[in-house]
Amino acid sequence: MKVSLVVTILNEEKTILRFLKSVWRQTVKPEELIIVDGGSTDKTIDLIKNFEKNFSSKEKIKIKLLICVGANRSVGRNIGIREAKNEIIAVTDAGCILDRKWLNRITQPFLNKEVNVVAGFYLPKTRTIFQKCLAPYFCVMKETIEKKSKLKNFEFLPSSRSLAFRKKVWSEAGGYPEKMNYCEDLVFDQRIKKAGYKLNFIKEAVVFWPQRKNLSEAFRQFFNYAVGDGQVLFSDEQTHSLKIFLIFFRYLVFIFLFVWGFIFRESWSFLYILFLFYLFWSFYKNFKFVKDVQAVFWLPTIQIVSDFAIMAGVIKGIFLKEKVDKIKE
Repeated sequence: MKVSLVVTILNEEKTILRFLKSVWRQTVKPEELIIVDGGSTDKTIDLIKNFEKNFSSKEKIKIKLLICVGANRSVGRNIGIREAKNEIIAVTDAGCILDRKWLNRITQPFLNKEVNVVAGFYLPKTRTIFQKCLAPYFCVMKETIEKKSKLKNFEFLPSSRSLAFRKKVWSEAGGYPEKMNYCEDLVFDQRIKKAGYKLNFIKEAVVFWPQRKNLSEAFRQFFNYAVGDGQVLFSDEQTHSLKIFLIFFRYLVFIFLFVWGFIFRESWSFLYILFLFYLFWSFYKNFKFVKDVQAVFWLPTIQIVSDFAIMAGVIKGIFLKEKVDKIKE
């Protein structure tokens, strides 16, 4: 089976070699690796060219490097898929590390001609306690993969860090939404669903996603994803509407109780208890994934940081001039 692997990059000098090595170590290799660069200004391009020239492999993988200055992630993916010569397309992120059997496992189902879309999973790669605490906010944890993989068609929307599909699916779904640079994969999932395709989960097809190293990086990531959510907040392509509403609602309640406390002091006591309960909940829901005493500090802290980053990002996304168009029925 011939497969085209498509990734987008932008200033990935710190991670690109790690990613390329994981591609070359696949038990089943792609026939071509299409890399779409959005205009890197660091050493990324040189590293790719040197790697291709020097890395020894029994099975040579053709690297097709496309320079598209200014292209966002969606535009880059669409360009790469359009340029792919094979019918089976696999997509991932250059910041990830592929399990050695990832490509084999995520493409094997296509031997059945009735299979059109296959999703794998992504697991966090962590070193510090902070990263372990951050992981549940961004990743599907190993403990929940079994449950997610048994959900009905598209009840769980897969990430394009670990996804494969026939090229006709991409074409009929209208491709990735080119006005979005974040959360574009979830909108693409919705488009595939509306096109009438069935999703197949392969829980063993995993990639590893290194987590952000500090609160500043985490805030920026929460914010960027929320911008994408804000862009489609009032469209039928939004997938996080309830979550976003609840975040805004809870802080409106906090503000109301604080202001009301100037009239009825008892409101401040209730606010204090309610906020403490919220902090406890943020710790309790994810402690099982960390199991370290330092999580008592980090889990509530990350929760609060994520809340404010999401609210700020959604507001920015709503007011961006370029909005994602709804899919025409």
